[in-house]
Amino acid sequence: MVSKSPLFNIGQVVRHRYFPFRGVIFDVDPEFANSEEWLESIPAEIRPEKEQPFYHLFAENEEASYEAYVSQQNLIPDDTDEPIDHPDVTALFGTLENGLYQLKAIPKH
Repeated sequence: MVSKSPLFNIGQVVRHRYFPFRGVIFDVDPEFANSEEWLESIPAEIRPEKEQPFYHLFAENEEASYEAYVSQQNLIPDDTDEPIDHPDVTALFGTLENGLYQLKAIPKH
């Protein structure tokens, strides 16, 4: 049974359970909100259930930085305390403290 409540927070550094990438969460969907084609492209043996939170990540691997969309069941906390080297991280987040990026204050106009 997959938890329907978010286990991870915006700003938290996580890694994928099966694939070699990690990232920082910048948004959360309470349940699947992508295309059926996207879902079907995931190998059946690791294809996630739709009824769980999905996370938007500023992600990185050995070759590139990109945005990823990952189910809660396929994420685990990253305990390296290493920063994420993604160009968009500094637009939303400040310092990294104990595996959690601090959201920048949004200026009021």
